Amino acid sequence: MDVIAGFFAAQPRALLWGLGGVLGVLTLAVGVTGLLARLRPDGDFTNLRQRIASWWVMIALLAAALLLGWIAVLILFVVISFIALREFLSLAHIRPEDRLIVLAAYLCIPVSYAFIGIDRYGMYLVFIPVYVFMFLPFAMTWIGQTRAFLATAATFHWGLVTCVYNLGFAAFLMRTPAAAHLPAGPAGLVFFLLVATEANDVMQYVWGKLIGRRKIIPKVSPNKTWEGFLGGWATTAALIWFLGPVFTPLSGAGLAIMAATLPIAGFAGDVTMSAVKRDIGVKDSSALIPGHGGLLDRADSLIFTAPLYFHILMFFCLKDYF
Repeated sequence: MDVIAGFFAAQPRALLWGLGGVLGVLTLAVGVTGLLARLRPDGDFTNLRQRIASWWVMIALLAAALLLGWIAVLILFVVISFIALREFLSLAHIRPEDRLIVLAAYLCIPVSYAFIGIDRYGMYLVFIPVYVFMFLPFAMTWIGQTRAFLATAATFHWGLVTCVYNLGFAAFLMRTPAAAHLPAGPAGLVFFLLVATEANDVMQYVWGKLIGRRKIIPKVSPNKTWEGFLGGWATTAALIWFLGPVFTPLSGAGLAIMAATLPIAGFAGDVTMSAVKRDIGVKDSSALIPGHGGLLDRADSLIFTAPLYFHILMFFCLKDYF
């Protein structure tokens, strides 16, 4: 017991309060679902129960990784990137003759995250966008693949940038040194990124259901409305503005820019991946997470918010450490 108490005592208090708040929200969601089931006994709340149950599992995995430190978070995001890339490539209908290129793409995951592990930001920054960008098309050329060459090369590169490179910025936040004087530690930076991103998704959905009328991108996502987008943007911006200083070193202009732009980035990631799925003709990237679809369905907004969040923090607060 003393070891456990000492472990939690060593954690930033803001992080523990934040994780407790998330667990409180999930507990409230369970209660509301039970109440709705009693008030509407003829209603089907199976999907809602599945979604909440999946959130319990996802939050437990995330909380454990954040509390255990940067190595645990790194491993978690390696797994996330692997599953996301696998889902993306399965949607893209990669041809049998591309199997060697598929293997090369998967091998990029441990190499890319290794640069985070050894804290080499400069190499991480250029590995996939520059060197992998050149290598994979050359490898396709070397083995004689010319059918649909440009489309296939673009598919691999887009998948690696979204599923590996962009998501990796969230893990890289854990390498922020203690000298940066973070109010909730490096784990607090990652925690707040995930909370703001998911809160934006939820609040856009809630506002859309409550007052949504005018479609915003009907050809891509027919259920999304201007009211949902603006309501989610305002709610998330307020969340970032008031809680940002608790978990991040941002203030003033940097905090205002984060509050204004992060909800827009989350919306952009959501509808961009919706366009990809609509082009392919599927609703979900997989059935991995009950009630949610695939991991890529859950991480689509994070693909856009993680690099933006990282670079706003770096520009205003952390430029001396990366």
